[in-house]
Amino acid sequence: MSSSSLITTEDGGRQNMFATEARPQLVENYTSYSIEAEKANGRWAMIGFIAAIGAYATTGQIIPGIF
Repeated sequence: MSSSSLITTEDGGRQNMFATEARPQLVENYTSYSIEAEKANGRWAMIGFIAAIGAYATTGQIIPGIF
């Protein structure tokens, strides 16, 4: 490693061997965010519905131990 990429700390003059922090990047293109969120929400709802049917088919209860 080159010494130019290392940062010296205040206590004892030790060098920081960790990578420098990445700069945050602002993404301004949110045109399809709501469409993608609705698709993901629908898919998770379908998985939950199938899980409820599977639980009812195997145990006879919608939520085993509660209902």
